[in-house]
Amino acid sequence: MGDFVNLTVEDGIGTIRLDRPKMNAISFQVQAELLEVATEAAADDDVRAVVVYGGEKLFAAGNDVKEMAGLSYSEMAKRVAGVQAAVTAVAEIPKPVVAAVTGYALGGGCELALAADFRIAADDATFGQPEVLLGIIPGAGGTQRLARLVGPSKAKDLIFSGRFVKADEALAIGLADRLVPAASVYEEALAWASQFTKAAPYALAAAKTAIDKGLGVDLATGLAIEQQQFAGVFATQDSQTGMASFLENGPGKATFEGK
Repeated sequence: MGDFVNLTVEDGIGTIRLDRPKMNAISFQVQAELLEVATEAAADDDVRAVVVYGGEKLFAAGNDVKEMAGLSYSEMAKRVAGVQAAVTAVAEIPKPVVAAVTGYALGGGCELALAADFRIAADDATFGQPEVLLGIIPGAGGTQRLARLVGPSKAKDLIFSGRFVKADEALAIGLADRLVPAASVYEEALAWASQFTKAAPYALAAAKTAIDKGLGVDLATGLAIEQQQFAGVFATQDSQTGMASFLENGPGKATFEGK
């Protein structure tokens, strides 16, 4: 367990919990701990799905501006790979990942939410990439993941203006996938994650790889990635179990062992 980020595992679900009072500001230490915890969640076979959560009051209100304010170009140039690495590690967890967003998800907090596969947000949550208002830009994947999620025009609108996005707009543009009452966010995220705890993990990982890697390439290359992942799952015991169960009992009745 780190000082500000920890991983707990229960019933096949790993919860990555940010806890840096008061606003979960993402400091360099938080990034290092997040990288470590995400790597652990990816490697732990007991973790079948992941919830990223900042607590009842807010998700994360941004990077630690006080820490960044005095840095020169050369100093930030040495650190920026680490800034991105922590969020990328969450995005590359080869399991379903859901962000449980309460309160504010701003700046680095929004970038962390973008790294998830699915975002369940409180109906009073607020998203935003306000970095331009500080004279900088998103540096932990925001310019890339936001554009891929909501389209380049809408991403430019949000990043150029730095404006805040209320929950209803976030849902309308695809920045949030589901809105629920604030008190229910974590429970709803756990419920979403729980549907994968008995699923075939290698099939889920292959599907995630095909979709995520395919988004960054042309269609022909994406189809080649899908071919590779499709053929690969036939090396798993779960594929044989699943198809045999389908033929004998119909869909949805297989018991997978993760092999």
